[in-house]
Amino acid sequence: MNKIMLAVPVFLICSYFQIAEASGHRSVNNKASKHAVTTAHKAKHHANNHRSTVSWYGPKFHGKKTASGQTYNMYAMTAAHKSLPLLSYAKVTNLKNHRSVVVRINDRNAVHGKRAMDLSYAAAKKLGISGLGSVEITPLSRNEALLPLNNDSKASKHG
Repeated sequence: MNKIMLAVPVFLICSYFQIAEASGHRSVNNKASKHAVTTAHKAKHHANNHRSTVSWYGPKFHGKKTASGQTYNMYAMTAAHKSLPLLSYAKVTNLKNHRSVVVRINDRNAVHGKRAMDLSYAAAKKLGISGLGSVEITPLSRNEALLPLNNDSKASKHG
């Protein structure tokens, strides 16, 4: 019963942010929401156009819970980041070969040296990263993250 009582407000808050983001409104009425927007804004500017060292994680964590509560899937396009908001999106570009992927931040990474992000196995493989890699991390809005997917599906229907 306690889980249901906790889940309902969380669902309502998430729904509010999805509706506000879809309509383009950023109105904020409470302190918690203001903090979330401020944190996201700071994280976006902190990581924007920033060269970072990344690594990847795979089999050892596959099937375990992430910080967001989702189950980690090493074959999904996800990543762990120290400060970007959970369940936000980021474009990651390998600075050596200029390959880019869009990942969803669903976990926090442990502090290991100066690594800013740990990529899923699938994301690292698409970027051509087998150990440590030097990348540029660009935070994206949900609409920016989904735009390439929409363009790909339109191109496949017409091509």
